[in-house]
Amino acid sequence: MTYKLLVSDLDETLLNDQGVVPQTNIEALKKAIALGVKFVPNTGRPYTTVQNLLQQLGLEEAAGQYVISYNGGIITENQGNRILSQTGLEQSLAEKIFHAGLINDQVGVHIYTLHYLYIYNLSSRDALHLQQRQIPFENLVTPSFPQIAANDLILKVIFESTDLAVQQAVEDQVLKIVGRDNVTPSRSSNCYVEFNPPRVDKGSATLRLASQLGIDRTEVIGVGDNNNDLSLIQAAGCGIAVQNALPEVKACAQVVLQNDNNRGALAEIVERFILHDK
Repeated sequence: MTYKLLVSDLDETLLNDQGVVPQTNIEALKKAIALGVKFVPNTGRPYTTVQNLLQQLGLEEAAGQYVISYNGGIITENQGNRILSQTGLEQSLAEKIFHAGLINDQVGVHIYTLHYLYIYNLSSRDALHLQQRQIPFENLVTPSFPQIAANDLILKVIFESTDLAVQQAVEDQVLKIVGRDNVTPSRSSNCYVEFNPPRVDKGSATLRLASQLGIDRTEVIGVGDNNNDLSLIQAAGCGIAVQNALPEVKACAQVVLQNDNNRGALAEIVERFILHDK
């Protein structure tokens, strides 16, 4: 099989535990790109935070190269960060999610819009991550939903807790209040419970982009490690889990890599599934 599209999660997949791309991954991906394979980061992060990675791979400002961000909420072309598709939450729904998920005073909440990030109850862990990624945000001092401009798009609402029982309680309460059919829940990084619009996920966005490019799903590789990568792995013709993936992610993948995110998992994919055909 000749693969034309390699779609990868970032945190705990392409990036190592220090949030850096291993050099072996960079070198391997450059080989794949030189052969005409399109490499698409598919992340829950904003697309603006992926620019350094694109620069490392020679894809920054590149026409005909793409990023999927906000768990599938936005697809952009790298040249000019041109938005090709975007799907957001109605403000009234986002506000219901916000209040429903604040089940105790230890839970943090992030509201991602196209132009801003609002955070209530910021943890020291998240403060460090945001500083490392140079993401500006507005700190909410009270548990009140912020005033968001009518022309700004709310892309997702996420809750932060390292307690698995609290994560489950947050998800259960939000789904009870807003209805299971009105949101797409997912988990990431072992501490986030994320809510996107219905039918918005990494997998559906991958298939939408592939269709626009005239690429069949059988020609797509999708790789990830966490719950919010399940849709990507299931949608791709070749769904791959890195060695450090959650057990439920490994169970749904067609391939489980020998390498984890610290040992060049993407380089293993390129060697096994792209270069071996050339």
